[in-house]
Amino acid sequence: MDRRWVGLDGYEVVGAVRAGQQVLRVRRNGWLVADCTSVAEVARHVDLADLCEVIEMPARRRAESSMAAGTSSHHR
Repeated sequence: MDRRWVGLDGYEVVGAVRAGQQVLRVRRNGWLVADCTSVAEVARHVDLADLCEVIEMPARRRAESSMAAGTSSHHR
């Protein structure tokens, strides 16, 4: 799982694998709080309404026209 949720007071929830089983790992300020096997279990540690999913945006690629800049015969 590549998803990550962050909440108030330094909470973070990420997918992980523990002993071959997928879990939702709850951390607070980088410290492990719990490995949860259900969303209901996560809700015991953090208010689900406070969580926001972090979406990684892909890096922008440089346009080919800007890479070719300065290669014209006019720049000699």
